[in-house]
Amino acid sequence: MDTKTAQELVNQAIEAREKAYAPYSKFKVGAAILTKNGTVFTGCNIENASYGATICAERAAVCNMIVNGGADPTAIALCYNETEFAVPCGICRQVLSEFSPKGDLIILMAKTDGTYQETTLSALLPSSFKLN
Repeated sequence: MDTKTAQELVNQAIEAREKAYAPYSKFKVGAAILTKNGTVFTGCNIENASYGATICAERAAVCNMIVNGGADPTAIALCYNETEFAVPCGICRQVLSEFSPKGDLIILMAKTDGTYQETTLSALLPSSFKLN
């Protein structure tokens, strides 16, 4: 992925982070998914008093993509704070694998200052659960 496109996607994840609803943990997360046709769909985490009902930013972005007719994601950027590169949780990795069966989805793990590290879904989830 070229640096300019990656940085733009990271910046959109940072922007989405500001919309997070995180009254319990105060841990805001933003995500931005880029699709093959160049469309970007964003999401943020949405907490709930019943923690199991909390929605991660990555899954919110996937839902946004699906409900708006998007498909074929090529990259996702996520951001949560200034000291750590954001890494998707296990559930989000599995959900992302649904839309990247080969595991070639690029994952940009960012900090709020815009720095990021690049990896792939298959590097983070080498053996995703699949039906058939």
